[in-house]
Amino acid sequence: MHAVLLAAGLGRRLDRITGGGPKCLLPFEGKSLLERHLRHLAAAGVHRLSVVVGSEAMQIEQALSAVVPDAAPEMTVDTVHNAAFREGSAGSVMAARDIMSGDDDVLLMDADVLYDDRLLARFVGAGAPDRLAIDCSVAADDAEAVKVALADGRVVAFDKNLPADLDYDTVGESVGFFRLSPASARRVLEACVAVHAADADAPHEAALQQVMCAADSAFEAADITGLPWIEIDYPDDVTHAEADVLPRLEDHAR
Repeated sequence: MHAVLLAAGLGRRLDRITGGGPKCLLPFEGKSLLERHLRHLAAAGVHRLSVVVGSEAMQIEQALSAVVPDAAPEMTVDTVHNAAFREGSAGSVMAARDIMSGDDDVLLMDADVLYDDRLLARFVGAGAPDRLAIDCSVAADDAEAVKVALADGRVVAFDKNLPADLDYDTVGESVGFFRLSPASARRVLEACVAVHAADADAPHEAALQQVMCAADSAFEAADITGLPWIEIDYPDDVTHAEADVLPRLEDHAR
């Protein structure tokens, strides 16, 4: 398995906390999100990681040089540059095309998530070759959450806004992590190329939606409801992470 960590974005909504630096370098209990990713992946037995960088790339590369020897000494870690990091995140997946079009399973991950080993374990153990994680504690009308709707276990929608006439029996928030078989990784890459050509600001979620909701899709939704995690997008998320999520973590990053 080859992990791909998307960390190229600008993260402007957190500027007053980060000072314009990368979100993945935000520290929690003395360890950045980036270092925590490394420790989780190493604990899960993932030996290859490529970090897609763009904005403040040198800061991330310097941080990797500093933490990899201790956090993941047996892991092969490199960076992939997305020169168009001001555009949508579909371009970051395209920057990792050599990995996405290869022969390995791919673990595609957002870099701005705080979580613990129990969540990542849902992606490396036995199960379907194509998986995503969902938290079913989210409300269907939550405007900020990227929601996954299921009908009889099949993904029928993946978006912030669900169609009013959609027929589904389960809804959850996407954690932002996806296990992709080599065939599905290639399909996601192809879809990213298509959505980016139509709109340079398109997020990679638009491509994932096409692939996961296709008639022949067989993605398995792993329910991680109850596990501590949070996506860090806004200053209030940092406050919530420190007060409510960190105390509940059980992992190798502590």
